[in-house]
Amino acid sequence: MSSQLLDALLREQTAIEAFIALLEQEAAAMTDGDFKQLPALAERKSELAEQIKALSQQREQQQLALGYAQGRGGADAACAAGGKTLQQAWHDLLASAAQAHHFNHRNGVMVHTHLEFTRQTISFLQAGGEPLYGPDGTHKAGSAGGNRLALG
Repeated sequence: MSSQLLDALLREQTAIEAFIALLEQEAAAMTDGDFKQLPALAERKSELAEQIKALSQQREQQQLALGYAQGRGGADAACAAGGKTLQQAWHDLLASAAQAHHFNHRNGVMVHTHLEFTRQTISFLQAGGEPLYGPDGTHKAGSAGGNRLALG
């Protein structure tokens, strides 16, 4: 077993776990409507993504040093040859990466949903370029365009 490859796997795993925690914070902020947090979270997310990329490259350098190819295939082979500890570390890293991918996709869907709701709201409020309310604050009849369901 290569202790250097194991260390590289564990550092990458730690960074991915931090990324997952950040994705959970991002989802909570959107769910709670605390959109002021999002810019700082996005910045930190970008930093962690760069860190994960660098750690992945370091892991691949360890694979090359051991005579294995870069990429997933090389990591699979290196960890399979390295024994149970390396195999488990690689398995854990892949599971965390899959979870991070899922959470990031979920957050992207949440962002898209919020944006679409905002677009629809703006479109409704602009209904044909006519203001929804008059200068006196009363609702302008017919500006929402639709049929009246009740008279009264």
